[in-house]
Amino acid sequence: MTQKQNKTGIALAICGLFFFAIGFALGINGFLTPVLKGALDITPVVANLLIAFNFVPFLLFGYPATVCISKIGYKATMAVSFALFAIAFGLFIPAAKNESLAFFLTACFISGAANAVLQACVNPYITILGPLESAAKRTSIMGICNKLAWPTTTVFMTLVIGKSIDQIQMGDLFLPFYIIIGIFVLLGIIALLAPLPEVKAAGEDEDDAAACPYAEGKTSIMQFPHLLLGCLTLFFYVGVETISLATVADYATSLKSAGVVLGASAELLGYIPSVGMVIGYICGIVFIPKYLSQDKAMRICAWIALVGSVLVAVLPGEYSIYCILLMALGCSLMWPALWPLAMADLGKFTKQGSALLTMAMAGGAVMPLVRAWVEGFTGSFQMSYWVCVPCFLVILLYGSSWYKIRK
Repeated sequence: MTQKQNKTGIALAICGLFFFAIGFALGINGFLTPVLKGALDITPVVANLLIAFNFVPFLLFGYPATVCISKIGYKATMAVSFALFAIAFGLFIPAAKNESLAFFLTACFISGAANAVLQACVNPYITILGPLESAAKRTSIMGICNKLAWPTTTVFMTLVIGKSIDQIQMGDLFLPFYIIIGIFVLLGIIALLAPLPEVKAAGEDEDDAAACPYAEGKTSIMQFPHLLLGCLTLFFYVGVETISLATVADYATSLKSAGVVLGASAELLGYIPSVGMVIGYICGIVFIPKYLSQDKAMRICAWIALVGSVLVAVLPGEYSIYCILLMALGCSLMWPALWPLAMADLGKFTKQGSALLTMAMAGGAVMPLVRAWVEGFTGSFQMSYWVCVPCFLVILLYGSSWYKIRK
C-alpha cells in the first residue's frame, strides 16, 4: 500500500466516524417523535415538526457552510459543526425539564444547522477524495456507517434509560443527553487533530480551469441543468429516505395500538430500514463501478423503492412494516449515485454546487410533514406511505435521463 493510499484509508475511516455521527444525530428525531407524542399529547403533524426543524436549516446554512469551508478549510468547519451539535444537545435537557415543545424545536433547529454544516463538508469531501467513477463506492461505505447509526440512537437511549420507548418520560432524558454532549465535543477535537488532507475537485482552482472544459466557459452555477435537476431529485430523495428511516418505530407503535401483532419490539423493528440500506450499500461496494455504473444502480434502486412503497401501503400491517426494508434498500444507492452524477463537470463551481445540493436536503423537512398531513387526513399511518411513490418516480427520471442534460 502506497503512502497516498494509506492516507486516503485513514481519511475514509475518520469520515466514516463522522457519517455515523450524522446518522446518530438524525436518529434522535425518530426516537423523540413517539416519546413527545405520548408525553405532550401532540398530533402527528406537530410531532413531525421535530424532523422538519432538523432539515429546514439545510436551506439556510448550505451556502454559508461552503463559504466557511473556503475560508477556514474542511477540518475546522467540521469542528465548528460538532460544537453546534453539542450546543443543540445541551438545549434538549432544559427542553425536557420544562416539557417545552418550543425548546425541543429550537434544539432540533440548531442540531439541523450543525448537520447542514457537517454534510456540506463530508459529502463533497468523499466525492473528490478519489476518482469520480468510484465515488459511489466510497459513499456506499460511508452510507453503511450513517444508516446503522439511525436506529442505534433509539437502542442507546433505551439502554441508558433502562426503559422501553413507550415507557420513557421527560425526566429520563437528562443522562443520555449529557453523555451525547461529551461524545460530540470529543468528535470536534478529533476533527481538528485528524490527519485529513485538504482536497479540491478537478478544475476547482481558477488556474486549473482547463482540467474541466465543460465548466471553463460557464459564468453561473445556474448554467448546469444536470445539477439543478439533481437538486430537485435530492429534495425528494432526502424526504422519502427520512420517511423510510424515521417512521418505523412510530408506525410499529400505531399498529400495536390497533391490535396488530408484530414479531418484535418497536426498538428492534427500527433496524428494518437500516438492514435494507446496509444490504444495498454492500452491493454498491461490490458492484460499482466494476459491474454497475452509477446511473444504472440508481435506476434499479428506484424501481425497488417504488415496489416497496406500494407494498407498504397495500399489504396488511403485520407484513407491510417489513416491506419498508425494500424502500430502504432502494434508497441505499440513490444517494451514492446521485451526488457524484450531480457534481460531475462543475469544475470551479464545485463548492457552489455542493451548497445547492446541501440546501436541497430541506426535502427532509417537507416530505415527512406531507406524510403526517396525509396520515391526519386519512386517519391511517399506512396510507400515508403513498406520498413516497411520486418521489421515487422523479428519482427514476433523473437516473434515466436528467443527469445527462448539458447545455
